[in-house]
Amino acid sequence: MEAVSHHQIHVVIAAYNEAAVIGRVVAGVARAGYSVVVVDDGSLDATADMARAAGAAVIRHPFNLGQGAALQTGIEHALAHAAEIVVTFDADGQHRVSDIPSLTEALATERADFVLGSRFLGKAPNLPPLRRLLLRAATLFTRLTTGLHLTDTHNGLRAMTRRGAAAIRLRQNRMAHASECLAQIGASGLRYVERPVTIEYTPYSLAKGQSLRDGVFILLDLFARRLYR
Repeated sequence: MEAVSHHQIHVVIAAYNEAAVIGRVVAGVARAGYSVVVVDDGSLDATADMARAAGAAVIRHPFNLGQGAALQTGIEHALAHAAEIVVTFDADGQHRVSDIPSLTEALATERADFVLGSRFLGKAPNLPPLRRLLLRAATLFTRLTTGLHLTDTHNGLRAMTRRGAAAIRLRQNRMAHASECLAQIGASGLRYVERPVTIEYTPYSLAKGQSLRDGVFILLDLFARRLYR
């Protein structure tokens, strides 16, 4: 893979009612020189205006379609605008811009089409015990159902080549889109690797996060879909 400039790396952020933090998140990514696209997934607040003011290209869904659909819109926009690498990045401030280079560089050094961030290889300060349990269970479930050998299967920080991004077609919402993404990575037959990242858990991100009950229902839903598809 040839050297890629920062402007050819497009960072896709799906956002729903993130006006309180999206400006800071976008500004941090843009300051590092990356192209930023925010998909405002039917927000009822000023998410789109804040993201645009901070330097992002903004696409608005007229109503909430779910995180998977929003990421898919952003990935397609990036590919249509000459992205050589697509990075998915959370809107709530949990991800570190400083982790992006290790992911994008690994695409070349590992000759991979997907590099997936892992908080369990890296750090996850303030990760609540129940959430840690849920994430471990989700990782085990996804490893069993997809055959992918990963340590963290529900991490939204990922990098992919154009070829990798073209193999992704996300439709699921919330936590389920991560399992869907991994299933498609497995089906693509393209090379994937993990790299350590840090996930910052803040009161804001925890308040917006997945509850244990929601996570269990999503795992059951994914299992049912696998049985009956």
